[in-house]
Amino acid sequence: MSPGFGDMGDRPTPPELSLKQMPRGLVRLHQTGNFHFLTFSCHHRLPYLNTPETRDLFESALEEIRRRYNLLVAGYVVMPEHVHLLVNEPRRGSLARTIQALKLSVSVRHTERPFWLPRYYDFNVQNEEKRVEKLRYMHRNPVVRGLVRKPEDWRWSSFRHYATGIEGTVKIESPWTAAQRGDKLPTGYEFKTS
Repeated sequence: MSPGFGDMGDRPTPPELSLKQMPRGLVRLHQTGNFHFLTFSCHHRLPYLNTPETRDLFESALEEIRRRYNLLVAGYVVMPEHVHLLVNEPRRGSLARTIQALKLSVSVRHTERPFWLPRYYDFNVQNEEKRVEKLRYMHRNPVVRGLVRKPEDWRWSSFRHYATGIEGTVKIESPWTAAQRGDKLPTGYEFKTS
């Protein structure tokens, strides 16, 4: 078990499996204690995040939302027309409300309307193997797309934090941050393996 990844065991009420029925048969599994690999895109997949200033704006909004909703961010990458996040379920509010707030926070500071597609892709990360797979996928995305030669060359992702422990705009929950706490998980978090 890696430090820093966990279930939501100390919520005010015990977590229960919640199936949220979404339009057109989309089902989201919430309150499972799993991390969520999320993907959301700009309207019509247009490259609204194509400038360093706009990607910086997104990172700043993500950090603001992370603090406001008490969200653990295990990883992220900001691409020119979409974003990938690896996050837990927030301590305050629902995951859907948190993502809505994040999207709104970015779109009100930008001139493009509409800025985001209305939905997002949500994959429950149920074990350590999948967590590592999703982090690798995110961190390699800019290289695969030909934006940079090496993952560390793309400033708008959590890769540098994992490689060096360096703190960026967004606080990342990782073995580095767990080590700063004496290899302890944040209170109430333990990565579920089932």
